[in-house]
Formats: sequence, structure tokens, C-alpha cells
Amino acid sequence: MTSPDSPARFRPLDPNQRRVLGVLIEKAMTTPAGYPMTVNAIVTGCNQKNNRDPITTLDDIDVGNALVELAEMGAVAEIDWMGRSSKYKHKAYEWLGVTKAELAVMGELLLRGAQQLGELRARADRMEAIADLAALKPIVEGLVARGLMIELTPPGRGQMVTHGLGLPGEVPAMSDHAAEHAAAPVARAAAPAATDEVAELRAELARLTERVARLEARLPVEPGEDSGARG
Repeated sequence: MTSPDSPARFRPLDPNQRRVLGVLIEKAMTTPAGYPMTVNAIVTGCNQKNNRDPITTLDDIDVGNALVELAEMGAVAEIDWMGRSSKYKHKAYEWLGVTKAELAVMGELLLRGAQQLGELRARADRMEAIADLAALKPIVEGLVARGLMIELTPPGRGQMVTHGLGLPGEVPAMSDHAAEHAAAPVARAAAPAATDEVAELRAELARLTERVARLEARLPVEPGEDSGARG
């Protein structure tokens, strides 16, 4: 872990590199027992259906190439896991020059791309506690000041942001999409304006639903439960 004053070495990343780095950041915080990660585990993390946008179908070659490229940049490292298959860990604290809360925010942006601040706060909170939008504000300001985050729409309700690691040609397209997203409620007078609070609640509901599903998967099946369900 490092401080925001540490010298960063980040550079633009392509979509596969961003997804792989985002997965390593996420899993290190949410499932440390499975971290560092094998290539197969990273492939699974990249292609999972929840907490991802867009949904991808990367294979081990795609992920392997991205890992090699990220390692050359100094963003990840390969480690020898006690003589077993090689595993990988991120070096994003040093590479980006961020704190833990900042890294949680960056991880979410790498996994989902542009999003409203309310959504971002709730989603990043599963990795590192960010109590509310007031707590998120200095994190956003620090990341924007260092070029790690881009404000796609003006500050205020429903503001959209994204990471600053996109390739040069991607940022204008993201800005146009965000502007259309922000203007849509105005163009449709009958539709209510989206707010940070609503977006935050939706993201919180998705996070809780995911947690319940994980807990249910751990519960033992009671004798006769299946037959009772069929009856």
C-alpha cells in the first residue's frame, strides 16, 4: 500500500488489460483466500456475469497476453506459488500511486467503466468502506487531480465519471455517451430524473443480492428438502 504522494507509473491500458487488472484488484480485496490468482481463476473473474460491464468471453490466451503486457509495465507480478502453477498479483498501489480507498474506486471503474457517483460509492464499498457521498468526494477530487479519473459530466446530481486509463480514442466516445445519458431524462419530460441516491440504492441492492446468493451457496441441503420442493 502507498500514499497518494508516491510517484505513479501508470499509462493507458486496452480493454483486456483493464479487465485483468480490475479483477486482480477486486479479488485481492474481496476474496483474499483465493489471491494471488492463477490464469484460470483470472479468466473466470474476467468473464463473470455480476459486477462486470461489458460481459466478456476472454480465454486463457487473452488473459495470458494481458498479464505479460501488464507485467512489462510494472502493474502486475508473477510469483512462484510453492512449486505449483504460477500465480499473479497486482502492483497497483505503487503503479497508480493510490491509497486503499482510491484503489477500490479505481478497481470498480476498471471493471464497469463510466458510472454515476452514487453507483460508484456503493459498489466500491464492497472492497473498502466508503460511508457516503461526502466520504467519496475527496477520493474523487484526488483521483481527478492526478489524472486517474475523468469527469464525464459536470459536478452535481447524477455526475458520471470514469477512469483515466483509457486509450486516447476512447475518452471522446465515453464523454458523448455520458452526455446522452445525462440528457435523456430532460428529453423525456415524463421520465423522472436519475439521482445519485437512487443509483446508490440500486447498486446497494445488487451488492446485497450477491452476498445473499454467496451465503445460500454455503448452506447445507437439509434431508428431504429436494423431495419436499418437488412435492
